[in-house]
Amino acid sequence: MSDPVVPRIVLLFSGKRKCGKDFLTERLLQRLTTDKAQIIRISEPIKRSWAEKLGLDLKELLGDGPYKERYRKEMIEWSDQKRAEDYGYFCRQACQGLTKEIGVVSDIRRKTDVRFFREQYGARVKTVRIVASEGTRVERGWTFQNGVDDVQSECDLDDVTEWDLLVENDSGADVDDILARIESLVQ
Repeated sequence: MSDPVVPRIVLLFSGKRKCGKDFLTERLLQRLTTDKAQIIRISEPIKRSWAEKLGLDLKELLGDGPYKERYRKEMIEWSDQKRAEDYGYFCRQACQGLTKEIGVVSDIRRKTDVRFFREQYGARVKTVRIVASEGTRVERGWTFQNGVDDVQSECDLDDVTEWDLLVENDSGADVDDILARIESLVQ
């Protein structure tokens, strides 16, 4: 078994649902190239474990459709229980697949997620907060859900003010400019 890769930089992306995190991180990956960078998602081991526990379709849980939404609230509650036992449980699982010099973590949701990555990678960690207005998020398909949009998984980082980069990603935003600003963190 080979030693785990120690990335040169780990970019942590945070933001509300439908702010454009996935879109921006996928586009960033294209610009950085897949031989140097990779996206890791904390949600992947959560969804994999949840699918195994209940015998669900993992591919559908990983998607962006109604199947995932049907299970979202219960999955959040279950993952919060696991995190209460070990705050780094899912972060550690997600990092097992990290093999490139640039790790792009597309779904930081909690202060404990940031803590885990800072403890693991120290000064190599750079944080990016993506914000979009409620109107833009609604245009992108977001609808407020009680027990989802008002709980720790969506709100824990709302009071954090120190980000290496704060990006506004409303409708009409210059994506190339946003990506160039994010790339400057990698230099």
